[in-house]
Amino acid sequence: MAARSEHRGGFHGGHHKRNSGKDRVSHQKISRREPKVDENSPIIASFRTYQALMDRKNDKYERLVKISRDVTIQSKRAIFHIHRINSGVDKTTVLKEADEKLIAVREKLCQIALELQGEDLYQYIRAISPGLQEYIEAVAFHHYCLGNGLVSLTQVQSDLEFPATEKPSTEEGDCPSHPAVTLYVPPVEYMLGLADFTGELMRLCITSVSSGDMDLPFQLCQFMREVYHGFSSFSYAGSWELSRKMHTLRQSLHKVENACYTLQVRGLEIPKHMLADVFSSVDSEDTGRNDIT
Repeated sequence: MAARSEHRGGFHGGHHKRNSGKDRVSHQKISRREPKVDENSPIIASFRTYQALMDRKNDKYERLVKISRDVTIQSKRAIFHIHRINSGVDKTTVLKEADEKLIAVREKLCQIALELQGEDLYQYIRAISPGLQEYIEAVAFHHYCLGNGLVSLTQVQSDLEFPATEKPSTEEGDCPSHPAVTLYVPPVEYMLGLADFTGELMRLCITSVSSGDMDLPFQLCQFMREVYHGFSSFSYAGSWELSRKMHTLRQSLHKVENACYTLQVRGLEIPKHMLADVFSSVDSEDTGRNDIT
């Protein structure tokens, strides 16, 4: 019995080895049958062209993302600088310095316009949208603090029409010599920037009370109501982002209205130096603002 078991085991073991050898031979035959690619084929040439086109678009997209990030950072700095008007610094000087910062931002936007020259803007809109919205927010805030009310889309667009220049760039980041170019501002991007701008008005309302200005909150409240009513007349079915920012606008208006209520009803009961503490607690609710990185 032991001999038969050994014979049976030996038989199956040999059969397994023969099958493994056949599998290796079969695999080698299959690998040798792989078709050769004809590099001169028109189909291959077409795919090479598509590959080069996609690489070029991806590289341009990444460059636009980088420039847009710089636009966002510099626009935030301009906004933070404008908020210094309630810190005792001369308002005219602060706004003039902020204007210089916005001119530097437009140099970056000129680079974006050059990158998009001859291209479909909407293929790259996601790359430039954050920076464009932040710039519009900064321009609207600066325009309002100058006493000019709400900046129009026409005014924003006119600042992004760059004439031809032969002047070489003197600093890193300057827009080089270029033909006349224009960076088109889609109306939706303009509205999104204005929606963010109302958040800066809410912060200005809170800080103005701390500086002793009790009239500005009521002016801001009336202005923000007009902006809100203007936004309410639009349909947001095609833009979820606009709908989301409309909700943020409503929250900012609600905070300003609460501030005005506190000033009107409780202003006679609470000393001015204590009102600043009341409004600072309101401002602390809005700590989600992005830091400059």
